[in-house]
Amino acid sequence: MRAVVQRVSSASVTVDGETVGRLDLSDGRLGLVALVGVTHDDDAAKAAKLADKLWRIRILEGDDGREVSAADLDAPILVISQFTLYANTDKGRRPSWNAAAPGPVAEPLVDAVVDELRALGATVETGRFGAHMHVDLVNDGPVTLVLDV
Repeated sequence: MRAVVQRVSSASVTVDGETVGRLDLSDGRLGLVALVGVTHDDDAAKAAKLADKLWRIRILEGDDGREVSAADLDAPILVISQFTLYANTDKGRRPSWNAAAPGPVAEPLVDAVVDELRALGATVETGRFGAHMHVDLVNDGPVTLVLDV
C-alpha cells in the first residue's frame, strides 16, 4: 500500500458538486489528507500498518513547536482512494495502471484503512471510491510525504 500524505489547513472532496468529505479545521488546527493506493499483494495487515503509520507519523506541530502526530493532537484525516499512485511511467508517455489493484480488491482495503484509523480513535472523512472527485486542499508548510508499507 502507498499513501501520499499532506499536512493541511483545509481540505474537502466533492463528487458531482456534492461535498462528500471535509475536514473541519475552522478552529485553526491542522489535519492530514491521505491519498491511498492499493497494489496486488496488499492485504488487511498492510492496511492496518498504513493506518497506524498515518495516525502516528509526526508531521504536525504541537503547542511547544515539537513535531507531533495526528494521534497526539486528535487531528482529523481525509482519506481518498487514488489508484494512480501505482502508475508505471517507465515507457513512453502513457502511464500503465497494471500495478494498481482492481476495484473489487482495492475498495475493501481502503475501507480497512479507514476502519482501522477510526478504531485507533481518529476522526476520518473520505472521498467516494471509484468516483471522479475534486479535491480542494491547502497544504501547510508545504509538507508532503510518501508512505509505503
